[in-house]
Amino acid sequence: MVFKKLRQMAGIGGPSVETVLHDPNTMPGGVLTGEVTVIGGQYNSDIRSLNLALRTKVEVESGDNEYKQNIEYAKLPIAGSFTLQEGARHTVPFQMPIPWEAPLTHFYGQPLYGTTVGVATELEVAGALDPGDLDPIAIHPLPAQERILAAFANLGFRFIGADCERGRIWGVHQELPFYQEIEFHPPGQYSRGIKELEVTFVAYPQSMEVVLELDKRGGIFTEGRDAFCRFTVDYATFGNTNWEQQLDGLLQDACRRRGFF
Repeated sequence: MVFKKLRQMAGIGGPSVETVLHDPNTMPGGVLTGEVTVIGGQYNSDIRSLNLALRTKVEVESGDNEYKQNIEYAKLPIAGSFTLQEGARHTVPFQMPIPWEAPLTHFYGQPLYGTTVGVATELEVAGALDPGDLDPIAIHPLPAQERILAAFANLGFRFIGADCERGRIWGVHQELPFYQEIEFHPPGQYSRGIKELEVTFVAYPQSMEVVLELDKRGGIFTEGRDAFCRFTVDYATFGNTNWEQQLDGLLQDACRRRGFF
């Protein structure tokens, strides 16, 4: 699959950019490949830089308020300064690494509603920077992530949505300044104590941390509260575990310790 987009940049008569992704589907730790062609306009242009950037939208908490913010979390310089002649074409191939902590956008080929990721082609011409539009990409889960999500589905948890939140998780090493929460409604055996389950993956090359946040259902005279549990999954051995049984045990234990049930 080839994703191709041509866009006029730097004003009327200026250069345009054609971005080609060989395949917009990838996964954490993967690589996007393609090429960018800068096409000269009606006059010579001094190109200062050409970059690719990954962007997504995150939620930011500020006091009692929340708002959405676009964030750029990876950048790849693919060309330095050069002079582009009128009508000329300058093509640059690229290989763009995807961070291990990149948020997922799809599961079983279906969108994880609430999270989108795009790659932007940024062109700086004579001091003026065009930040570029987003070309959407699909980030699919690693096999270990897919197995964990499938186990929750097999236990009866129903997917609600996914979003990214700016901030850091206590005790977990993060390279990115945000994390993704994949949200589920609990099945009947958990619903009397849990209002919602949020799953966060923080992936590394050999393993990943899985953080579970359990939102307690409030009562008539009690407020809801949260419980957390965390565990490490090794990519080399994750297939040896009955994850439905393991996750059920973790959730039951976390709920009992916090008095949810």
